[in-house]
Amino acid sequence: MSGGYEFDDHSYDVVVVGAGGAGLRATVGLAESGLSTACITKVFPTRSHTVAAQGGISAALGNMGEDDWRWHMYDTVKGSDWLGDQDAIEYMCKEAAGAVIELEHYGVPFSRTELGTIYQRPFGGMTTHFGEGIAQRTCAAADRTGHAMLHSLYQQSLKHEATFFIEYFAIDLIMEDGACRGVVALDMATGRVHRFRAHKVILATGGYGRAYFSCTSAHTCTGDGNAMVLRAGLPLQDMEFVQFHPTGIYGAGMLITEGSRGEGGYLTNSDGERFMERYAPNAKDLASRDVVSRAMTLEIREGRGVGDNKDHIFLHLEHLGPEVIDERLPGIAETARIFAGVDITREPIPVLPTVHYNMGGVPTNYHGDVLTRVADDPNVMVPGLMAVGEAACVSVHGANRLGSNSLLDLVIFGRAAARRCADTISKSGQYRPLPADAGSEAIARLERLRNANGSRPTAEIRLEMQRIMQSHAAVFRTGETLREGLEMLSACFDSFSDVNVSDRSLIWNTDLIETLELENLLAQAMATIASALNRKESRGAQAREDYPERDDVNWMKHTLAWVDSSGKVALDYRPVHQETLTDEVEPIPPKARVY
Repeated sequence: MSGGYEFDDHSYDVVVVGAGGAGLRATVGLAESGLSTACITKVFPTRSHTVAAQGGISAALGNMGEDDWRWHMYDTVKGSDWLGDQDAIEYMCKEAAGAVIELEHYGVPFSRTELGTIYQRPFGGMTTHFGEGIAQRTCAAADRTGHAMLHSLYQQSLKHEATFFIEYFAIDLIMEDGACRGVVALDMATGRVHRFRAHKVILATGGYGRAYFSCTSAHTCTGDGNAMVLRAGLPLQDMEFVQFHPTGIYGAGMLITEGSRGEGGYLTNSDGERFMERYAPNAKDLASRDVVSRAMTLEIREGRGVGDNKDHIFLHLEHLGPEVIDERLPGIAETARIFAGVDITREPIPVLPTVHYNMGGVPTNYHGDVLTRVADDPNVMVPGLMAVGEAACVSVHGANRLGSNSLLDLVIFGRAAARRCADTISKSGQYRPLPADAGSEAIARLERLRNANGSRPTAEIRLEMQRIMQSHAAVFRTGETLREGLEMLSACFDSFSDVNVSDRSLIWNTDLIETLELENLLAQAMATIASALNRKESRGAQAREDYPERDDVNWMKHTLAWVDSSGKVALDYRPVHQETLTDEVEPIPPKARVY
């Protein structure tokens, strides 16, 4: 008993929190290895946000032209603006081809070439011969690749008899003497509180895009695992790096995949000019996402936007013809018709950069072990705790993720975490007793918010936070706007103590769940804007107009951010791993930006 609550107790070798691509790939691997495995998810697994991933998964298969995992590694390091850890990037790119073939064997219905091999399309920043040519590296299932992967991985998880706790909201970690012992979760359907004891907890809770007003993220993308880590007194890494996808539907934010440009789509301004040729003469419309987003923003700023307000850009696909669109971009045609009222076989899509991905997250090594900094050691492992996917910062994406490396990240490091658990967990069936007060902090948080009787509704505080982040931590940033945003966000954070929750029940209390999620978002928003203000350079997705150059001398390092219960942010650093994992490839030294 804790705070009047009676726990339903469970014991598993491993508990995975989150059932997107990373969580399900970890779950499959764990169940295959014979470890007792529970997967806790706040939505039905096939509704996790990975289902929205459209364009594909990168791997140097070479089905549509020559390719090499070393070229893929070079592109990823360069795309990261040299902030990515090269040991982890080498591991990911070298393992990619095998992981994709494994997905095919799991049942993912990839599109096919005439020869029957997996179809691959070009994507931004993906090249051959270390930047000389354009690589066709992104393996696709039409424009519904994430959907196909998620369904196949869920089916494999059921085949191997993993246990799912569906529509359970994870409230907090159970920590003891700096080690993770389990997690507390609320069954939203019954109102019962469950306590999960485990040798390892793997966080796979995704990103926190909903901290922003316009984003491609589902409403469930509230970074719950990241916030649990902060409340445990652990840091998050590189939170200043928030990726804006160039092509969100204007006014709605829904994603138009980069695969649409990979198939031959292009952007134009109000003069009808294909302006990317000026900003990236080599890669053009397939430059990396940070480059295209900034180019679009500059075109709009300089008065060359389209529409009545000249505040967006056109994406053209009509020249591809109905046959290509029906075969390779059917989901995009449907999305554009519903959310923009556009027939893409006849007219362009109105698009605008919108928040898409969080490069920052829980710091880990390439096995998935969570790391923290203790004194002079930046690589201290947190016993019992792992993180994978967008929740983690391994850091293969550094300052900017290349398109189609996200789905690869999910499966590579979900699998790596499962392997790590199989190698380190004894299948003895013995579980150390939990502390007497295990879960009490989670219950205290639940009760504090369930009985919150302030004057500000959750939705009002959330909208204020989202507007501050959208206007003060956007595509372009300055010290002045960031400082102003930090002051405004601090006041917004403080106002959360005056939140009002009108529903006092525990059964399907969406008001309570959204309030728990908002508290999670506020802490991550504080970490993001404080880290962005602190980093006095431009690198990848961090574009500081007052510090326009990349500064490798002073800022070739990862930011660590701790956020306490009052919203105060403390910062420190970890070195970037510029050494490779093996001698199969040389470390890639920093170079000037050439697009």
